[in-house]
Amino acid sequence: MRRKRLRLSKYDYAQAGAYFVTVCTRERACLFGEVASEEIRPNAIGRIVAVCWNDIPRHNPGVDVDALTIMPNHIHGILFLGVGAGYIRPLPSVMATFKAAASRRTGQALWQRSYHERVIRNDDELRALREYIATNPRRWALDRENPTRRPRSNA
Repeated sequence: MRRKRLRLSKYDYAQAGAYFVTVCTRERACLFGEVASEEIRPNAIGRIVAVCWNDIPRHNPGVDVDALTIMPNHIHGILFLGVGAGYIRPLPSVMATFKAAASRRTGQALWQRSYHERVIRNDDELRALREYIATNPRRWALDRENPTRRPRSNA
């Protein structure tokens, strides 16, 4: 079976810009904490993932982190590539080192293969994605990634 190609063809992922990423846990296991009262309550693993996310610029010059939310079985975040001058590591390389660091620090394989990314094209899209990230825990009860999701009512 061939895997669906996730990246834009002919797009240079070392190009300076803003990127929205979603990374899911292996088998969608709820490893990072829980959502209670529409707020995320990260556990020790979730806190380690947040630390590794915030360390991305330390290990990747020219990369800066922006918004992040840790959900029970996935994360959403925004990265900026090309901050300052010099070599820009491609997004796939940045994400691979982040995922490896988090798995290494927790002592377990955390992530599914690959990740979803979206090239952020303008300030309006950036604002909307920041809002989406900030409000994501409020939508957990209906999130398709939630294994205990309540079905929507037709009322």
